Amino acid sequence: MAKKVVTFGEIMMRLAPSEFLRFGQTRCFEVTYGGGEANVAVSLAHFGLPVEYVSRLPENDLADACLQYLRQYGVGVAHIARGGRRMGIYFLEKGAAQRASKVIYDRDDSSFAAIKAGMIDWPAIFAAAGWFHWTGITPAISPGAAEACGEAIRIAKEMNLIVSCDLNYRKTLWKYGKNTGEVMPGLVAQCDVAIGNEEDAAKIFGIKAPGVNVTSGRIQAEQYQFVCEELSRRFPNLKMIAITLRGSLSASRNTWSAVAWRDGHFLTAPSFDIDPVVDRVGGGDAFAAGLIFGLMKDPENPQWALEFAVAASCLKHSIAGDFNLASTAEVEQLMSGDASGRISR
Repeated sequence: MAKKVVTFGEIMMRLAPSEFLRFGQTRCFEVTYGGGEANVAVSLAHFGLPVEYVSRLPENDLADACLQYLRQYGVGVAHIARGGRRMGIYFLEKGAAQRASKVIYDRDDSSFAAIKAGMIDWPAIFAAAGWFHWTGITPAISPGAAEACGEAIRIAKEMNLIVSCDLNYRKTLWKYGKNTGEVMPGLVAQCDVAIGNEEDAAKIFGIKAPGVNVTSGRIQAEQYQFVCEELSRRFPNLKMIAITLRGSLSASRNTWSAVAWRDGHFLTAPSFDIDPVVDRVGGGDAFAAGLIFGLMKDPENPQWALEFAVAASCLKHSIAGDFNLASTAEVEQLMSGDASGRISR
């Protein structure tokens, strides 16, 4: 458990109207920070693991505030490169009932979008590390970010780190001339652990669960065994595949579970009925962090890791902001069957 986890990607300023106001109603925005890989880093630090987050930020007061935000959660930021024009931003309008949430990205020409291979001293960063995590958001941002991600994966494998990826398909980001089919297969092929949601494999690799309609709000775990088997066949280096299963009954009520594939065995986890959803952003990242934590704690017990990940990400839906601030004790309490939410005195 002492080996460091390294994550790599873009962190953004998050601007959101208070409560459930729409963009056209609000006159002020709440400022927090978030991004897939940073969210994973904060969760892991909260679970007690040493974590280093790697990114690129400009030299200005807003970036300094972001770094301080990460430091307060125990995330290492010593290897974040500085330079470039601006920090990326995303605007979030939180949905409710049958009105969906909306995200607007403003990250063109960001410092991270201008990153290139060779800017990060990966051998120095990985010297005390045992795990490297990236997401499909990073290679979608720019050619340079894709090259830097590929460089990091290659060096991590050369230094015998476990490499995990969250497929994280974002259609609005892939706009620099290459599509997912040209970039993602070569990166995923080098990984040990792959994570995705119920649609990622279909949208990136064309691997679709038979008979599934994600808009129906009802998803059966068994339908995803085919997806796991196909991913395992296409990427034989993968030692574990995990897929989160969100049933969107409405923006305010979701069911939440996951399945996994390990050594030819199909694993399922309990399902949670989350009502109400306080903030679903970062739920998948909380799952990824929970899975990494579980596999590092007990590599020979993937069932426990899967159930820990599902419980951890279930709790994230009750926490505002991108970061999952649930403790291991709270996660294990939920795993034990106590979903009552009774006050702790």
